[in-house]
Amino acid sequence: MNIENVTISSNEEIAMNIWRMSMSAPKIAAAYIGPGQFINILPNDNWEHPIRRPMSIASVKGDRVEIIYKIFGNMTEKLSRKNVGNTMNILGPLGNVFTDWDKKEVEPILIGGGVGLAPILNVYESCRNPIMIIGARTASEHFMKHDPKNNIYLATDDGSMGIAGNVLKAMDEVNVNKNSIIYACGPEPMLHALQSHANDKNIRAQLSVESYMGCGVGLCQGCVINRKNGHVQKHSYHEKYSLVCLDGPVYESSEVTFG
Repeated sequence: MNIENVTISSNEEIAMNIWRMSMSAPKIAAAYIGPGQFINILPNDNWEHPIRRPMSIASVKGDRVEIIYKIFGNMTEKLSRKNVGNTMNILGPLGNVFTDWDKKEVEPILIGGGVGLAPILNVYESCRNPIMIIGARTASEHFMKHDPKNNIYLATDDGSMGIAGNVLKAMDEVNVNKNSIIYACGPEPMLHALQSHANDKNIRAQLSVESYMGCGVGLCQGCVINRKNGHVQKHSYHEKYSLVCLDGPVYESSEVTFG
């Protein structure tokens, strides 16, 4: 883990309110170990925004680290105003990684929803012949083409592009077998639905959990998720709960519960 002042090399809108930023971060790039890890960003060094924001790493190329983010509020809006050459303070790389996607026998099904597509695109760049499913509310939030012939499936809630419906609707279009593993990142309701689907179909799944964080290193205890452990002792906090920043963000579907 490093704390590094990085220099922005590009920052552009790639779809409606969806931005891609690349930054020169040699220390963090050198410590990066794989898809699933994230960084914690301090956009401005002032008391207006004193808390860091977690962002999944979308790619690492050379000494450059890339993120994909969506404008949700004041902080991400200010992030979109950053220009090439501006600097900001970054903590990372943090968290664990997706596993087994590079095994010869595994057939990865990569699923991203909302800004959860960043770590999914990261895995996609390294996979051999994966299936990728990306969900969004409407066509203007997509920056790729629906291309089933090349195993790229886009879904939209309003039916304006690709498959009408959510990512589970798109799952009906793909072949699933004993070698399939779902790799997913997105909003909690999406992950919860995929967890249930994977359990019903007896498919292994790894879920990258999105969570609010203050510190990213386990001090603030702000990113708690329930462990799926029905045999915990009373008041056994660490066996009942997990910290996404330290134990995740990637979990086997069988490890956690939502809600």
